[in-house]
Amino acid sequence: MRHRIMPRTTLLATVLAPLLCLAALPQVAQAQAQRRPAAAAPSPAQPGSNRILAVVNGDVVTQAEISSRARLFALNTGVALSPEVIDRLRPQVLRLVIDEKLRNQEVTRRRIPVSDNDIAETIADIERRNGLPAGALRAQLRGANIQPRVLFDQIRAQIGWGRMLRQMLGPLAEISDQDIQGAIANHRARQGQTEFLIGEIFIPVDDPSTEAEVNRFTEEVVGQLRRGSPFQVVATQFSQAQTAVQGGDLGWVTTAQLDPEVAAIADRMPVGAISNAIRVAGGFQIVTLRGKRENGRIQNATMLSVRQLFLPFASRLDPQAPTEQHRAILERAQRLSQTLRGCEQMDAQPRSGDRPADPGPIRLETLSPPPLRQMLASLPIGRPSQPVISPDGILLLMVCSREQAQQEEFTADAARQQILRDRVEVLARQLQRELRRRAVIETRS
Repeated sequence: MRHRIMPRTTLLATVLAPLLCLAALPQVAQAQAQRRPAAAAPSPAQPGSNRILAVVNGDVVTQAEISSRARLFALNTGVALSPEVIDRLRPQVLRLVIDEKLRNQEVTRRRIPVSDNDIAETIADIERRNGLPAGALRAQLRGANIQPRVLFDQIRAQIGWGRMLRQMLGPLAEISDQDIQGAIANHRARQGQTEFLIGEIFIPVDDPSTEAEVNRFTEEVVGQLRRGSPFQVVATQFSQAQTAVQGGDLGWVTTAQLDPEVAAIADRMPVGAISNAIRVAGGFQIVTLRGKRENGRIQNATMLSVRQLFLPFASRLDPQAPTEQHRAILERAQRLSQTLRGCEQMDAQPRSGDRPADPGPIRLETLSPPPLRQMLASLPIGRPSQPVISPDGILLLMVCSREQAQQEEFTADAARQQILRDRVEVLARQLQRELRRRAVIETRS
């Protein structure tokens, strides 16, 4: 893609929270997970689980590591995990783990510090943000037969990779006034053109002989997305673009900023649609269209003030075998849904954890997924929603106000962030290719 945009990679908690199917407001669609089969229950170690699948510059990748990563994907997305699903996921999961090894090796070689305390703080922050007691995250992973080290390795790789890229960028991280003015001029030159709010998943093809295999995997991902797996979670797990750290969010772009193959499809897509696998330079792309607008035209936006109340479960919900505590929380949520009136009453309710009552201003037109947008658009002011049930608890939402506001202009700060994101993306792609080229990688069937 010509103009892939990456947000600042500073705090990993905002990236990793959706990895665990925790219901922050933009991920309310995960409530659908209660209607899907749960991830596979813990099982004894399988014969051959320590079998070596690859050796990456002397570091081994085992069958157990790949299976755990596949289970993590299933836990995140609510996909029913079976031996057949693991077999389909294995080639791409193996590739991702190999790339992760290469990144960690380079971080170590350059002596970029990522301490155990960094990992512990990130885990603690995830638990605080989602009202979980200390240690609950590890217990949740073990309950799904996932070694916590699998998630810890992902956290370590993301923290170290982000720090290293910022260090390598050096003087290029300083954006001049001339650069900013040029970006603003380019933006104004596109006035009147249609812009698209795009989410992307990029899956590379490093070896032409593997193209058919990668294509099959990409189509499998498309199928999971269309069956309800959250796009942001899947992008964080599998996309190799730098936008993966923001759940694949590419931002507002014109067709001139997209690969021609993607532009031709985006122009015909309805909002909310997910594309088939698109062959682009370097690999395959999956895109979702979250919004469409005309650049430069003053538009009215519907801005919402919202309150949320999350009632956590003490243990993960099994829809087929709810506990007494699950039933008690549901009964409380139903009573509140019928009796609460006004945001002052919503704010006065006792809360668990650090999940904020006020998630901040929300623009209705760009809210995803569509069912959430439709629900908030039709919800009477000051009246709570019906309980939204997720595996970890129940969410109630209330709209406090709806106001019409004009769309913000492309500011100097927005231009600066866009230029920086572009530069980091280019550097990341170049470095990843170079690491692959220099590596000694032995894969074993």
